Amino acid sequence: MTAETIVPDSEHRGLVARLPQVPRDLAMLARFDRPIGWWLLFWPCVWGVWLAGAGWQLPLLAWLLAGSIAMRGAGCVYNDIVDADLDRQVARTASRPVASGRVSRKLAWGWLLVLCAVGLVVLLQLRWQAQLVALASLALVAAYPFMKRITWWPQAWLGLVFTWGALVGWTALRLDHLDVMLALYAGAFFWCMGYDTIYALQDREDDALVGIRSSALRLGRHVKGGVAAFYAAAVALWLLAFWLLRGDPLALLALAPAAAHLAWQVTTLDPADPANPLDRFRSNRFAGALVAAACFVVGNA
Repeated sequence: MTAETIVPDSEHRGLVARLPQVPRDLAMLARFDRPIGWWLLFWPCVWGVWLAGAGWQLPLLAWLLAGSIAMRGAGCVYNDIVDADLDRQVARTASRPVASGRVSRKLAWGWLLVLCAVGLVVLLQLRWQAQLVALASLALVAAYPFMKRITWWPQAWLGLVFTWGALVGWTALRLDHLDVMLALYAGAFFWCMGYDTIYALQDREDDALVGIRSSALRLGRHVKGGVAAFYAAAVALWLLAFWLLRGDPLALLALAPAAAHLAWQVTTLDPADPANPLDRFRSNRFAGALVAAACFVVGNA
């Protein structure tokens, strides 16, 4: 894979580089070279399933993982089709397959349908209530690429979309204690606000030049304080979810490792270092795992 076809956050460069040109471009279009995205989509699903208290539920989680990979890929393809003109003006995204012209819009739409077909197979494995919850996210997903054009807070819209799995995971197993589910989802929303603000630090200069809006730009020199506030809200709402479910002060201790990790992200975040925000952003795969462990302990103890 040449430097011209790689973006800085590609992770599996060697694996993707072995593919022929067209499959390589389709893999990159769906961000298969950057698994952090589907981890961030998948972890809220796990939280919902494990906090519901029905044990490991490994077959269900396997389906939700497949759905996370497929639908994250579909969302990226759709985003790149809509944003092709903007992507050409940003250094980090100018080499994306659609923006660079290596993949035609027609082929991109076809690839989007293939990924959605995989998502449909996963959807059919869920009970009908969870199916309806999952389908309710589609309008939010469709609107997301346009948010950066009309609001300084597209990260808030992404927070609604990218953490929807918490609702799906919970309703796949139970329909009671909706207050617990909503508190868990609200915490996930602020978690996404925090990590996507960190991610947006990479593009601040280019975004400002081409008129793309983001929370990183809006917060300016207060970005660390903003991320700290988002993460604090996330932890507070997760604690609320645990309390509403168990009412046991000891259960709240399960969240201590995740809270400590998020605090580490904030205290070590350096917006001036190009590599630092990407590293802190990627570390959220571990933050998600720590919250998942807390949900399992509280939900199944």
